[in-house]
Amino acid sequence: MTNLELYNNAFVESLGVDEAELEELEYQKNPAWDSVGHMGLVAALEDAFDIMMDTDDIIDLSSYKKGKEILGKYDVTF
Repeated sequence: MTNLELYNNAFVESLGVDEAELEELEYQKNPAWDSVGHMGLVAALEDAFDIMMDTDDIIDLSSYKKGKEILGKYDVTF
């Protein structure tokens, strides 16, 4: 699986959204991405990429697009 596929899968599986929605997905703009969904997503991303995100990065994870930028800090390329 590519990094993009792993990334997309983390969102789809943890938030239960369709892949077609991902590009516009933002925190708390979708009922599934509430505070509980957020922590599930963080756990899925950490597992998928074998990383441990800093607290500031977890807080800054506010959209699908922002997540790609944040994961770049952990040497994840798309």
